[in-house]
Amino acid sequence: MLSRTYEGQVCSVARTLELIGERWTVLILREVFRGNRRFDQMQGALGIARNVLTARLEHLQEAGILERRRYQERPARYEYMLTEKGIDLWPVLMQMLIWGDKHLAEGGPPVYVEHRDCGGQPDEHLICDRCGEPLHARNVTRRPGPGLKAVA
Repeated sequence: MLSRTYEGQVCSVARTLELIGERWTVLILREVFRGNRRFDQMQGALGIARNVLTARLEHLQEAGILERRRYQERPARYEYMLTEKGIDLWPVLMQMLIWGDKHLAEGGPPVYVEHRDCGGQPDEHLICDRCGEPLHARNVTRRPGPGLKAVA
């Protein structure tokens, strides 16, 4: 049986899971990708305890996935920006979204991810189904889907 950590595992999946496998961590990353980069925005969207959010944000900063930047002097306030290492996690979250939409989304996808240039959607390879361009974190946008209304 695996222990709570995966230190002895010589496996990239285990190492990645050790870094981002905790559920709040993945949801925090989702929020940052959505543009919710400030502490209060994340806390409000997730309903997470302040101490848990603080700990997870510190963990993501130490791992080089997020970078804290000051956006206000008095009082000092910060936002959390994805580093290149963090942006490289976008395909991971997108594959989770695609799988969840296919197997778990009652009433349809809660969110549509669309190519900014043409409005197409990602296929299972993260290629735009309309124009064929590869999609990435910087060339997509989101809009509400029918599944969002189904739970409201």
